[in-house]
Amino acid sequence: MKRLFDILCSLILILLSSPLLLIMSILVGADSRGGVFYGQTRVGLNGILFKMWKFRTMHPNAETKGQLTVGARDPRITRVGYYLRKFKVDELPQLWNVFIGDMSLVGPRPEVPKYVEYYTAEQRQVLSIRPGITDEASLKYFEENKLLAESSHPEQTYIEEIMPAKLRLNLEYARKSSLAVDLVILFKTVVRMIRG
Repeated sequence: MKRLFDILCSLILILLSSPLLLIMSILVGADSRGGVFYGQTRVGLNGILFKMWKFRTMHPNAETKGQLTVGARDPRITRVGYYLRKFKVDELPQLWNVFIGDMSLVGPRPEVPKYVEYYTAEQRQVLSIRPGITDEASLKYFEENKLLAESSHPEQTYIEEIMPAKLRLNLEYARKSSLAVDLVILFKTVVRMIRG
């Protein structure tokens, strides 16, 4: 049921948002050199690696300077990228990931391999769930980059504080997962995105 829901919703959303996707593609391409889309390797269901797609919001080769975004005005972020990130619309290309089965609309946000290496045996249980575009942890840490900007050691703060807290929420979701829960999370996500 969940997979069928993902396929139908992602296809409908891709079709409905296609004019917006086109406009955003033009803006990203015109704003700075580099491709329109950015594919990052993430750890998916059962630990399988996949490419998660986003609109490119950073200058080329920005990831070589770190995988965490620190602050809304991280100098690696492009002008258009700032607004795409602010309203989370840089994530729209992940509807394709949902359609082909790499991701779900709702589920634990997929992590990069570097940080999955820090997972405990219990935390690795989140890898038994298909990762998603949104979840309770994403809502709670909607402005995660601001928290990191306030830290004197952003990566340490992420590994020791933020990541474990998000994983606790993900494990809780795994225990109570249902279509009704997913619908509530999707509604809360839309509301949060509108608020910016």
